[in-house]
Formats: sequence, structure tokens, C-alpha cells
Amino acid sequence: MPPRRSHKKSRAGCRRCKSRKIKCDEVHPRCGNCVKHGVACDFEHPELAEHLAIPDTPAATTSATSPSFCGSPAVNRAPPTPVIPAQTMAAAAEAPLKLYRHVDPPNLSNATKNNRMMELRLLHHYTTITCKTLIIADPMTEAIFRDTVPGLAFGGANFLADAILAVSALHLRSTQPQDQALVRASHAYMASSLSEYSEHLSKGINAANAEALFLTATLIAFQSTASRIFMREDGGDTKDRSGGYTLPISWFHSFQGVKTIVATSWQWLRNSGIVVPIIQAQPALDLNMNSGGATFFGSLLDGMEEELTKMDPDPEVQNKTRQGYQHAVAVLNWSHKIPLTGAPIVFLATVSRRYMEVLQERRPRALAILASFFGLLKSLDSIWWLKGIARREVMGILSLFDPDDQEWWSRLQWPVRMAVYDGDVIPPEIWGADWSNGMSLLQQSNGTNGGFISHIEILTQITNAMQNMSHLPMDAITEATEATWQTAEAQLAAQELMSQLQSPPRSDAQPDFTQLDTANGLPMD
Repeated sequence: MPPRRSHKKSRAGCRRCKSRKIKCDEVHPRCGNCVKHGVACDFEHPELAEHLAIPDTPAATTSATSPSFCGSPAVNRAPPTPVIPAQTMAAAAEAPLKLYRHVDPPNLSNATKNNRMMELRLLHHYTTITCKTLIIADPMTEAIFRDTVPGLAFGGANFLADAILAVSALHLRSTQPQDQALVRASHAYMASSLSEYSEHLSKGINAANAEALFLTATLIAFQSTASRIFMREDGGDTKDRSGGYTLPISWFHSFQGVKTIVATSWQWLRNSGIVVPIIQAQPALDLNMNSGGATFFGSLLDGMEEELTKMDPDPEVQNKTRQGYQHAVAVLNWSHKIPLTGAPIVFLATVSRRYMEVLQERRPRALAILASFFGLLKSLDSIWWLKGIARREVMGILSLFDPDDQEWWSRLQWPVRMAVYDGDVIPPEIWGADWSNGMSLLQQSNGTNGGFISHIEILTQITNAMQNMSHLPMDAITEATEATWQTAEAQLAAQELMSQLQSPPRSDAQPDFTQLDTANGLPMD
């Protein structure tokens, strides 16, 4: 064996080579190893000697468990970066110092990863597709639902964020009905949204939450409507216990909930750059209550007085029922003239409580009016949350009629034609009106009535005045505040009512609420 070569340990090498345990060639002003790796050398900058050594990787410290959707396990924190004095860093400017630190990847469970991916999937789908399908509106409102609404949700409105994810999950489910993860997500997120939404409502609406509550109520209404598509898959059915058709009363409650939020919080919403454009984009009501049988759906009111005499002996109840029918038919006539605008949806938000009561009693007239409403929705059949509704619901309503009932079958022919029609564009001769005239009529209506904003302003004035009039009976206040989405003629009557409310009350005097009843037939109860 050859003799072992002698080795003289270098003690004059640079600090970096020593810490790396490699031989330093001791070349000045920068050793060969530092030149090779492009790093600073203490031969060139002696003042950096204490910072050039590469420290041993410290043991990872465990952070406290942070809250997450599924309770993510603890993650490891990276060691702190050494702090180098500013003057020292300035001296090393010509030779940039590379500092390295060890970072452990987050220790996420598979369940947490799946939840994160689902939420990202749903949010992406909402901002790219679902936001364009919620309402018939202009590009401004589409941008609001796409950009502004998620931003508001990220600001702390968790119930709005959950509503967004729930609606997006339901939309995706409509195209992928076999995906059970989407089924669970749509139910879970909506349940979470409803819980927190109800809690905020119970605490009261204020300037901080008014916008988020309005938008959440709107998304809940969409979810309520679209969920009926999946009732059978979810263990429910459109039939009651006796096997008969079940009326979608929840739709009315959901959309009237939006109306209630607006009326209650208008003092904060009236200047909202989010809510006002959404409301103003909707067509303003322009109702004709006095044309009777001359209108397209006027036949639905034929024989009404005889029915009222028979069914509602009390004159006061007769009056409420009459007004409920007249208003509902007037909304049908108005929306029939302007299809493709989303106008039929207004029916759900504006019908009176009395109409809903007689509908739940399944009176033939109320059912025929509802069938005509669903016939109108055929014009919006391309929208995913309304697709197929006309056919399914009209046929369900028909099952509630006696096949030998000659009085009502003739008045159900139009909704039946709509339900069974197969085509993307309904010809004017089938629809019963020329769709091309709809936009001009809509513009005239908005120009005359000033849109929904002016209607809400009048309603708010009445509501605020009544809140300070403790002498008024609660029934009178309730009836007057139900006069929402008012027409131009109703606004004049409302202004007269305001003057009465602002006058000193007499012990035997009450404001004349009947003025609102006769002014284009507001839905008074």
C-alpha cells in the first residue's frame, strides 16, 4: 500500500467554504468556489463574515391549528430569515447575497384538498357562466353579479359567499346530474347560507349588511326556483301525499322575501351602486286594471262576481279577493307584451297575500291564472333555472281540474299550447302578440313610470310615515305597505294618502286606504 499523502488543513479559507466543508482555494478578492456559484465572499466583503455561513436547517415549528372548512391539520412554519443591517446590505450591493431557507409544504388532508378544489371549481363556474344566467339584464348588472358581488362576499359576508357557491353548484348539477359531490355541495352551502342569513335578519338590517342581505335573498329565490327541477332526485316530489300536484308556493315566499328586504332597507340601498342598477334594470310595472275582457288574459276574470258572491259572503273579503285576481291578471297582461325581459318573474314578487290564499285553496280561477303565468315562462325556457318549467307546471295544474269542466278548459288552452310548443322562437300567432313590439313598449313604460326606483321611493315614504302613526290599526298599515311596485296612477294616490298621514289625526278618523285600491288595482289585501 502506497504511503498516505500528507494533508495540510487550510485555516485561511473563506467563511462560506468552511461552513460548506469544502476546500477553499483562498484566492482573493473572491475564492474560486464563490465565483463559481455567483455568491458573495468574505474575502471581498469581510463585514459579511457572520452572515455568510449557511445555518443548519432548524427543526420545523408547529403552528396552532388554523380554522378551515374541514379543520386542516397543523402546518409547519418556515424558520425566520436572518436580519442583516441596512448598511451591511448596501455594502454588498455589487455582489447580491442569496439567502436560502427551508420551507415545509402544508400538511393538508385529502378532505381539505377536495373541499378547496370544490370551492375553486364552484367560484370559477359562477364568475364565468352562472353570473350571466341569473336575470335578464344589461351588461352593467352582469358585471355586478360577476365581479362586485363576489368581492362583497369576500369582505366578510359569509352567507352571501355560501349562497353564491350553492347556486353555482346547482347550475353545474343541471349539466352533470350524476355528480353526487355537486348534490352535497348545493345542499350544504345553501343550508349554511340560510342559517347565517336568518341570524342576520333576526339581529336587524343596517347599513353594513343591507346590500349583502338583498343579494343573498335574490340568490335564495333563484335557488328555490331551480331546486324544483331536482325534487325527485332529492327525495321529494311535485306531488302531495295523495299523489296530486303540489303547488310551488315556496317560489312566492322567496321572491316576495326580496321585495320585503328592499322595502325594509331602502334607506341604505337607495344610494347603492350595486343594488340600484340591478333594480333599475328591471321593467317597471305598467298595469291596466280596467280593461276587463278586452285584454289578452281578460277571460280569466269572466264570471268573477258570481263566484265571489258564492265563495266569499263577507263584502270585505270579496273586495280583497277581487283585487287580488284583478292585479294578478293585470301583471299577466303586462308581461305578455314584453317577453324575453324577465317580466313574468315580477308576478311572483307582486301578487297579493289574498291571491296566494285562494291559490292554496285551489280555486279554479287562481289555478288558471297560475297556469297562464307558467305559460309566460315558456319565453324564458332557454334559462337553465327556468328550463322545462312551463311544461312541467302547466301539466301539473291541469291534473287538478275536472276533465269535464267546460267552464275552465277553454281558458286553459293558451298555457297548454305554450307547454307543448317545441321550438326556440314562439311565432306571434301562437304567442298572441308580436315580440318585436316588446322593447318599444318597455321603453315607453320605463319612461312614463320612472322605473322601479320611483315606485320604491313612494312606498318607503308611506312606510316611514306609518311607523310614526301609532294610532293606525295594524291591519291598515299592513295593507298599505303591501302596495308595492306601484304604477304611475298609484303614485298620485299615494301622495294624497301621504298628506292624510301627515295631518293631525282625529280620534274617529283613519286615512282612506281605498284610494290605493282603485288606482290601477294595487294588490291590496
